[in-house]
Amino acid sequence: MAQSREREDASTYFAGASLSVRWVQGFPSQNVHFVNDHTICYPSGNFVIFINLDTKKKTVLQCINGIVGVVATNVPGEVVAFSDRRLKPVIYIYSFPALTRKSKLKGNILLDYALLCFSYCGTYLASYSSLPEFELALWNWESNVILCRKSQPGMDVSQMSFNPMNWHQMCLSSASAVSLWTIERSNQDHHFRMRMVKLPLEDGSLVNETDMLFPTSLRKDLIYGPVLPLSAIAGLVGEEAETFRPKDDIYPLLHPTMHCWTPSSDLYVGCEEGHLLMINAETLKVTVLQKAEEITLLDEGQLISPFTLVYQKDGMLASGIDGLIYSFTVKDSKYQVKNFLEVDGPVAHLIFSPSYKMLLIQTDKGTVYIYTFGEEPALDKVLEACDGKVLAMDFVTPGTKHFMTLTNSGEVTLLWIEDGTCISKILLGTQATALACSPSSLSAVVGTMDGYLYFLDTQNVEFPRVIHRTFLSESPVKILTYDQRGIFLLVGTVDGNIFVIDAKPSNSFQIFGYTETSKDILQISTVSLPVSDVVDVLVLSSLREVGRSRLELFSLPIMLSKAPPIFSDERGRLKDDFIHKFLYEVEHFLSSAVLGFESDKIYGFCSQVPYICSYLLPEKDHTGVCILKPHQKVQSKQYGSGMICMSSHGLWLLTVAKCGFVFIRDIFSLEVFARCRSHSHQGHGIQCIRMSMDGQHILVNGRDDGTLVYLKWKRLGPNLASDILEYYQQLTATLNNTMERENEYLAASGGLSKHVEQEEEEPAESSKKLSLDSSQEELGINPNKEISWIQQKREEAIKNEVKMFSQKRKEIKRGIKELSRIIMSMMEENEKVEPIAKLEQQEFCLDLEELERLHDESEEEVAKIRKEVEMHNLAKSYLTELIREECWNSMAVKGRALKCFHIPYVVENFPMKERTEEELQQLKRVVQQKKTEAECLKLRKEIVEVQSATLIKKHHEEDDEEEEDEEKTVKDTSLPNYLLGSLSPDFGADTSLLTNQLELHSREEKINQIILLKDIIYKVKKAFNSEFDAAYKQKEFEIARVREKNVRIEEIISDLELEERVWQPVFEDCEQPERALVVEDDEISFQKHIPPWQSAKTEMTMPFGMEQLQQARASDARQRGLMDMMGGVLEVKKEDILRMVIPQPAFMAKADALWSEEERKQFKDYEKKVKELNEERDKYRKSLEAEMKKLQNSIQESTQNFDEHLKRLFERRVKAEMVVNQEEMKINNLVYSLLLDEELSSREQFLNNYLLKKQEEKNKTSEAIQKAREDLDVFKEQHDILVAEDKVLERSFKREFSDVSGHQVDILYKLFKRRPRVHKQKTHADVNSLVPYGERPGSGKLNKENFTQLMKSMDELDSINNMPEGLDPTVWEHFCITRRAKVENEYKVKQKAAGLQEMTTFLRKRLEDDEAVQREIERVFQELLRLQDEKVKFQVNLTIQILLKQGQVELENFQLILEYSDAILINKNIIEDLNSVIRTQGQKKVASMMESKEVHKGIYQIEWEHKKMEMEMEDLNQKAWDIQMLFFSRDRQKYLNEPNYENVIAIQIGIMEQTINVIDKTHKKNVQNCKKLLKKLGRYSNQKDIANYTLSCNLREELVAVSERQDICNEIGSTLTCEKIAKERYENLLKKQKLTSISKQQAEQISILQAEVERLRMKTFPALIPM
Repeated sequence: MAQSREREDASTYFAGASLSVRWVQGFPSQNVHFVNDHTICYPSGNFVIFINLDTKKKTVLQCINGIVGVVATNVPGEVVAFSDRRLKPVIYIYSFPALTRKSKLKGNILLDYALLCFSYCGTYLASYSSLPEFELALWNWESNVILCRKSQPGMDVSQMSFNPMNWHQMCLSSASAVSLWTIERSNQDHHFRMRMVKLPLEDGSLVNETDMLFPTSLRKDLIYGPVLPLSAIAGLVGEEAETFRPKDDIYPLLHPTMHCWTPSSDLYVGCEEGHLLMINAETLKVTVLQKAEEITLLDEGQLISPFTLVYQKDGMLASGIDGLIYSFTVKDSKYQVKNFLEVDGPVAHLIFSPSYKMLLIQTDKGTVYIYTFGEEPALDKVLEACDGKVLAMDFVTPGTKHFMTLTNSGEVTLLWIEDGTCISKILLGTQATALACSPSSLSAVVGTMDGYLYFLDTQNVEFPRVIHRTFLSESPVKILTYDQRGIFLLVGTVDGNIFVIDAKPSNSFQIFGYTETSKDILQISTVSLPVSDVVDVLVLSSLREVGRSRLELFSLPIMLSKAPPIFSDERGRLKDDFIHKFLYEVEHFLSSAVLGFESDKIYGFCSQVPYICSYLLPEKDHTGVCILKPHQKVQSKQYGSGMICMSSHGLWLLTVAKCGFVFIRDIFSLEVFARCRSHSHQGHGIQCIRMSMDGQHILVNGRDDGTLVYLKWKRLGPNLASDILEYYQQLTATLNNTMERENEYLAASGGLSKHVEQEEEEPAESSKKLSLDSSQEELGINPNKEISWIQQKREEAIKNEVKMFSQKRKEIKRGIKELSRIIMSMMEENEKVEPIAKLEQQEFCLDLEELERLHDESEEEVAKIRKEVEMHNLAKSYLTELIREECWNSMAVKGRALKCFHIPYVVENFPMKERTEEELQQLKRVVQQKKTEAECLKLRKEIVEVQSATLIKKHHEEDDEEEEDEEKTVKDTSLPNYLLGSLSPDFGADTSLLTNQLELHSREEKINQIILLKDIIYKVKKAFNSEFDAAYKQKEFEIARVREKNVRIEEIISDLELEERVWQPVFEDCEQPERALVVEDDEISFQKHIPPWQSAKTEMTMPFGMEQLQQARASDARQRGLMDMMGGVLEVKKEDILRMVIPQPAFMAKADALWSEEERKQFKDYEKKVKELNEERDKYRKSLEAEMKKLQNSIQESTQNFDEHLKRLFERRVKAEMVVNQEEMKINNLVYSLLLDEELSSREQFLNNYLLKKQEEKNKTSEAIQKAREDLDVFKEQHDILVAEDKVLERSFKREFSDVSGHQVDILYKLFKRRPRVHKQKTHADVNSLVPYGERPGSGKLNKENFTQLMKSMDELDSINNMPEGLDPTVWEHFCITRRAKVENEYKVKQKAAGLQEMTTFLRKRLEDDEAVQREIERVFQELLRLQDEKVKFQVNLTIQILLKQGQVELENFQLILEYSDAILINKNIIEDLNSVIRTQGQKKVASMMESKEVHKGIYQIEWEHKKMEMEMEDLNQKAWDIQMLFFSRDRQKYLNEPNYENVIAIQIGIMEQTINVIDKTHKKNVQNCKKLLKKLGRYSNQKDIANYTLSCNLREELVAVSERQDICNEIGSTLTCEKIAKERYENLLKKQKLTSISKQQAEQISILQAEVERLRMKTFPALIPM
């Protein structure tokens, strides 16, 4: 064989061997792009795949640095750009179809490019990177330079696009934002300018955002100072303050999913919520498009948020997750939706071809469709993706034409090796795990997750079929391996079983048995040589617990198929003695291992170290585990865990790893002689590799990149080729007969149905047989469920054991039945006993194992519960300790209450914590500082105001007089309570050190004031607590006294035998809260758990205790004698009088007539003694009652006095709490002022930082303006030079041709002015064109093409045919050169003019930016000035607390004025002094005014008397005239004749008033009666209305019932029922008519009564008739 060949020169032997990529198969996971009108491309793994849509031919471009990142194409330039995904990635630009690299773009990106995009015109490429830079860059890919870049931290972009009509505009969108970027150019300088689009809310409404930096609508607080922005309140001073928004002000916005441009440079944006937006690129105005009308979607689907948008004429196409494509027609601000197309699966991407004749549709799985407009069929499937991830592949024997792939969803695909095209597919409908092809037949096997094996017939590759199915076990299949000759199929499962199956279809894939190995099986390797009669198998598994790898080697004889029962037991397990199983271990991890063809050496791939090792197997047999040491060790030059496999002839080792390289090594030296990189570590390397039998074809599948690569030898040495081809021919010759026989059997077989029927019949028969046996329950057979092969073997073994021991089983069953009967009787007896003696149900179980299991479970449950309880108790204890430490132990004064004895008053003390050392130090510092300030103030007053005796205070030098001086100072300097704002001096608090509330301006003063106020609160609480403690001690004393007196009262009550209860006052829990921390025995409701040892101890000591008690009772004779003789006492006490009884004489038992004289005398003595005893008893009883009453009165008086004292203490507590609240209110005001001061400082700091930022921007804009102006000046100078040169050329024309005649000069000048017409390239922009964008704007490349075309046209003008007649050819040549120079100069001038215009626009925009920044700076300055004014006002306008007497200020609710802008707060004494001065001056002025008033009064009086006399004279004259003209009527005569005329009139008036009163009363009574009648009638009318409504409802129901009954009657044919119903209906109608007439009559009566009431009301009105 070739293995034994001697090699002398390995370098010569392996020289020239190399591999190359023939084709690549992968499906797009990113968007597919058009390269030109007939070619698409997409990335897959390390490759970019190009597909020609006409020929379906694929072209591959490999990335040399690993996996391909993002891809972009430029159709006009026919170039492809893609990035790699290594550290510091690079962008490559390749031309198509040559696939030559045009440029390589290196940037400063660290990790990866997220997006690439070409501009339609020009040589511009935009790139965007995500983490960590978030950088947008613009490249000139022809010159390999970055024109401009800008970073946007935190902005993750999902789509990026250029405006097709204007390359200066770009749009970047993400799931939360849309931004428009403008590229501004000045000569060679480019700049980015970003503008964010304000998206609407989720419901489509636009949001009105307020300016958070400079808010203009903040409310003004007239009490607590200025109201600042939220960022200042949050304390933010950096850049985060510019974008800060509170949580409540953040509203959910729309989430964009995709966007597209329109020819008018507008944007259409689709949103996740289903809204469609239109954005104006210039103004950023957002318009939410409304649906014009509802449509009926295909299959009743719903239009969900569009995943992708593409623009077409007058609208766009959109797709969602429902697999439908919709056509949108937009008009104004509305759109109409129509169903356009339906495809299989959700659509992930849409794109038009450059000519807009085709629409590419890409699904989420990677399938690509092409929809061609105007053709039939319109939809063509270009690329059909696999249903899932490719797990495995293998060559169809002999491996020269076809191969198979398997996906995780169970899809098996047959493909051509030549070009990788799909031939056929078969879907198994289950999750698959492994695939293998048989070398001895055209069949294959697939393993699944549920333990099945599916055998496939691949003779007809166009129609593969499943020919057999086997259910091995319920464990998933992990590994499938055929030996080299196709004799055995080895199946490894997850649970560690390796099944040996006959690989020949003619034997129906018989299962020989299985052997057990470790569960973590990694690889199965076989050696099956043509000359050998055994198949050696090596199994690699991992022992992760000990950090080793286990190798199991066993041999399978070929004769196994002839006598399989000999090699396995009844359960199907192969016997280790027959298969010669040996165990080996390696002291390190191996990820892969294969067995050499000589079966004496193992080759392993180390997973933790980069080595490939070979291990020699021991020649002698061994038992147990043998440790293998490396025999040969070579560096693998590959990193990560890998896999190793062997070629068909056993001379090559193929190694793959996570790095993605394929290495082919020599098996002897382990050196690499060929390598190829097909995948990369970014896709986690290679999953599996397969080599054909002839070694010419290699398939490599990636682990995560979804790429299948076909490698073929580019160069292979003649020696290498001859070795493997020789072995391949020998092996095929050996297998030829077997293959022919097996293939004939496959062709004759009928497929899966016959085998499945057989498999279904076998369990049915076995179930029928087993049903006759009583052991079916033991076996647990479910006839409806398919049983695995291993389970069947186990059941058959159990069945044989049942047959073997059937007699013994019957005896055991009889015994079990008898025992069951006894236990049942015991259980019935157990049910009748007491509950305490009743046993549990499980205690009757005789299954010791079950009892032990239940006991263990209960013990575990108890331990678990005990642990949970312990942890719960521990948590509670910890929480208790925390609460006790925080609320009790840390308190210097514990909180407690004090209750009155008789009235419901409760007084609580102030709980107080001990002041910390830091607080004491601060207080000491502040007190010392205040004293120092007071002394300094006094010294300054003495120095400055020496002459002011009223304000000078003498300094006492003796130390004993300092305290009195301090008291005087306190008395003089202390402020009144109404200015202090509290009543703290009433509790002895020293307020002399407090600063006046009107002088608290600085921050330090406020902090010191807070510390002093806290000290005052502490002292107030301490003073009250001392009074509380005294009251508490007094209550303790009172309770003790009451308890002492109650002892005597109880004695008296017992002596008097009264049924009174003694009132015993006690402390409650709120008065002694420490009792809550101690648990008493009576508080525990559960019974105490007594341990068994303690119970046993009690039982042992109980007899001894009883014996001691009996002995004590036996020795108590003296006490018993005293009780019998003296009643238990030695002398009779006064208290015993009430219990004394005089014994009756014995003769009193006889009748009175039988008494003797002596007995009668004794009876009289007895009565006398009884009378005396009763008198004594009464006296003593009265004394006891008086004593008890006195004691009770004493208790009542003392407790009432205490209650009065506690009542006064309660008032003191209320006042103390009021003082504490007053001081805390002052502290809160000071804290708020400090907080507001911090907010003002934060706002000022932020404004300063913001100002610095804007000033930096101003400097940058100024520099940009200066640079732009300089560039503009230079460029303008160049433009002026060109214009001047152009004019010089035109003016010097005649001088150039002065030697030519004038007529010819004129002709030449006309020709000089003539310009060729440049024919523009037609882009088919007619009406019927499908391209919506029409002609695109020109670019640099297009300008170059125009100039070239112009020069070609000039060549036509320069032709000799256009030369005027008679002109010298030399002159014509000179003329042509001059004209060409003039045309070139004009073209340069035109280009310069365009550049000059662009630079002018750039400068104007920079000036606008500079003005905007300047306005922002001025705005910040104004805000700073305003803030400083507010800060000054806040420091001057203080919030003070003033005490006002109750009743001094009385205001109605909501009448308090809050605006005091024109008021000041001054001392009351100043006002009173000013008022006294004003009052004195006012009195003087009033006195002088009174004097002048008297003088004026006399004058006015005299004038008035004069006028009065004149008016009286006129009146008298008038009266005289009236008397003369007077007319005497009867009334006037009566008036003159009647002496008592007034009395007569009064009598008449009285009579009339009485009459009116009577009439009024009568009228009122009538009105009341009418009102009552109206109310009664109204109620009656309402009742009738209700009755009518009820009748109408009943009538409606009756009508329904009548109709129903009529139908019934019509069906039944009953005439009597119809007559009865008609009669009832007639009666109801009569009743209704009668009620209607009654209601009409009542209505008429009501109207008559209303008219009468109105008439009476009008009758009582007074009639005012004019005289």
